[in-house]
This record gives sequence, structure tokens and C-alpha cells, in this order.
Amino acid sequence: MAADVQIVRNIGPRTSRGRLGLIAWRSALALVSLLAGLVHAGPNVESWQTSGGAKVMYVYAPDLPMVDVRVVFDAGSARDAELPGLSSFVNGMLNQGAGDWDADSLALRLEEQGIELGSGSLRDMAWVSVRSLTESEVLDVALETAREVIANPRFEAGAIERVRQQMQIGLRHSLQSPGTVAQRRFFRTLYADHPYAHSPSGEEDSLARIGRSDLVRFHERYYVAANAVVAIVGAVDRTRAERIAEQLTSAMPPGQHAPPLPPPPAVSGAELRESFPSSQTHIYVGQSGMARHDPDYFALYVGNHVLGGGSLVSTLGEEVRNKRGLSYSVYSYFSPMRVEGPFLMVAQTKNDQADEALKVMRDTLARFVAEGPSEEELEAAKQNLIGGFPLRIASNSKIVEYLAMMGFYDYPLDYLETLTDKLAAVNVEQVRDAFSRRVSEQAGIAVIVGGSG
Repeated sequence: MAADVQIVRNIGPRTSRGRLGLIAWRSALALVSLLAGLVHAGPNVESWQTSGGAKVMYVYAPDLPMVDVRVVFDAGSARDAELPGLSSFVNGMLNQGAGDWDADSLALRLEEQGIELGSGSLRDMAWVSVRSLTESEVLDVALETAREVIANPRFEAGAIERVRQQMQIGLRHSLQSPGTVAQRRFFRTLYADHPYAHSPSGEEDSLARIGRSDLVRFHERYYVAANAVVAIVGAVDRTRAERIAEQLTSAMPPGQHAPPLPPPPAVSGAELRESFPSSQTHIYVGQSGMARHDPDYFALYVGNHVLGGGSLVSTLGEEVRNKRGLSYSVYSYFSPMRVEGPFLMVAQTKNDQADEALKVMRDTLARFVAEGPSEEELEAAKQNLIGGFPLRIASNSKIVEYLAMMGFYDYPLDYLETLTDKLAAVNVEQVRDAFSRRVSEQAGIAVIVGGSG
């Protein structure tokens, strides 16, 4: 489970039927091949601002008569303040009626044109995405609908209670998993009173307290042009892309960008155990990790691929799973965010093996911090990451996610062009140095949930 839990919703149809799906299906193999070459050549990323102040990121991709658009706002759960879950609640209301359409007429409007509309939220951000054919009569409907969904949600009383109930049911269901309980406890411990401490899904009491005025206030503050990034990928030229961006943002007030987040607090080590009626114990061990623009980003990222990010082939997997049979699922990752996201090692094991698994995880980390990877391990990790990258951007929808991320975190326009070179340049000394400075041998916070506690 990723550290920055996503709340994702599909507003419109996501089906392989219809013109859009047929075109995508027929062109999939050709697109993969095309983009594999594009990565090494470097996609031509362009950027500008709309008249209202929204940042635009754009890539011309003419091979399919489709366009993918993602509008991202600095409106994630880090902006919830005293009402955890508020960001996700607002985002969940976007498909419940907007402008002249109630929820049913909105869904019908999308279905009739085969338009895909979705939304989601994380700790740092919230977004709305739209996918459409480039035919003018279809695209115009898609953009008009997305514009109203973003700028003019209705926030009707009945819809508010419906979304509140959905979120409460989802929260209660998620808390039946010891892994979710462990993850939430870890974040509360690591981030204390920082905005990252609470989950995007909120808390039972805060979801009950959120009212219409809270939803409207949050939307008016954060769903504004100055706080938005518009990412566009597809068979539309620059002139048409400019019109798309203006049309999508025309109903947004200019507003102001969200203020900077504070740095995370310094937290001393802790070991927390919580009983849970389960046959498996979930272990979360970690510490503060890195932010998006961290100078050690590539060394830590590639090094972690050796440590525990390489699926079944990793140092943690070898020590915990292969040698000792303590866990089938064990991994580690950095989750970089606007400010320092966590570094985490995660395992699932039998209740009576939890202590042993935790010790092996920490011992393995200590050795890795002290010694770093071997030349062979590092080379294999780099080849795996570089070789797999084309598939990570093997569709317009995946590229638009990268563009949105680049715009949101102010990455350079050549980020995709230079990414594989930066991965290839990482050496053993850089990994060892970065881990020795940035990662504690014991990864200070351990949360163990399961068994009898």
C-alpha cells in the first residue's frame, strides 16, 4: 500500500466499448512502441500560463484522435486543517451535480458522448481528469462539462449526506484491515501535528462534522486558477491546447496559491504495538524521508530499489522471505511529497513471527546503510528501472499524470528527457553516502498491528 493514500473516483464511463475505447484498443501496441522511442528522444514539453494565472503543461501526441487533460490543485488533505477528510469530501462532491446538471443528468451527459471524467485526492493534491475524442462536438461537451464540475459544483444537501455516508462506510471498511490501521498510526506518530499526519480518508468524527459551508469555503479557497496546473496530452496543436486550457479555467476565480507547508517535526524513535483480531501482523518501520526536490533523490530512489523496492528481487526480500520464510510480502519505499514524505519498510507476517521479522528488517537496513549495494546489485536495479520506464508512460493518460506532477512540483521541462540519464549516473558511492546521511540504521518508528498485541 502506498504511503500517500489515493482517493480516486470515476465520474464518467471507463469502458472499452464505444468509439474512444475502440480507438485506444486498436492503437495500443503502436503507442507503446512509439513512446518507447519518445522517452529516449525526449517529449517536447511546453508550458505557459492562462489568462487567469493557471500553469499549463502540454505535449503534442498526434497518433490517436484523443486528448487527455488533468487539472491538479494544491488542495489535498494537507489543507484539511481541523477537519480531516475535507479535501476528499469536496473532491467527492464534484460528480454529484454541477451547473445545470444534477448527478443523474451529469452521468447521462458523459455516457452519451463516451467521455471519461474522474477525480481523486492525495495528501498534496487533488485533481479532475477528462479523456475525450478530439472531434469538436465531443470535445466541446467534455470541456464544458469538466469546467462546470470543477468550478460550479452544486453541493446539494441530499448529495452531501450521500457522499458523507459513502466516505464513512469506506473508512469503517478500511479500518477492518490491520495494514490500514498500522499505516494510519505510523503517519500520526511520524508527523504529529503536521498536516501530513491524518489520512485523506478522514476520521469518523470529522466526517460527521463537515457541513456545506465547510465544503463551499474549501472549494472557493483552493479550486482557483492560481492554485491549478492544467496538463494536456493529445492530438491537439498548441493553439487548440491554449483554447482548451482557457476554456477549462475560464469559470475559475483567479484566487491565490496555497501557502507553503511547514517542515515536518523532529520525532524521536518509538515502537507502538496494537492488538488486532487477525492471523497476520502488519509491520510499518520508517522515518522522515525526502521531498520532491531533494538533492539525494536519485541516489535514495535507486538505492531503495536494491533494498526493498524491486518487488521479489531485493535485499529485504532475500533476507526476510527467501532465507527465513518470515513474510511473503516485504518491501520498502520513499514517498516524496511537497515536504519530506516518509521512508518505509513494510511487512506482513504470522503473529508469532512478528518480533523476528522486525529484527531482521532492521538488521538488513543497518547492513545496507553501512555497506550500500554491490556494483552488480546497483547495475541490475538501474537496468530494471530504465528498461521499465517506457511502459510507465505507454499511454497518453500516463504521460498526462507525469506532466501534472511536473507542473505541480515545478520540475524542469526536460525532466522526462533526462530522467533515464540521471538514473544511469547513480553509483555505489552516492547510494552509500546518501543512505548513511539520510537513513537511520534502525528507522526510528515501528508500528506493529495484529495478533494479541
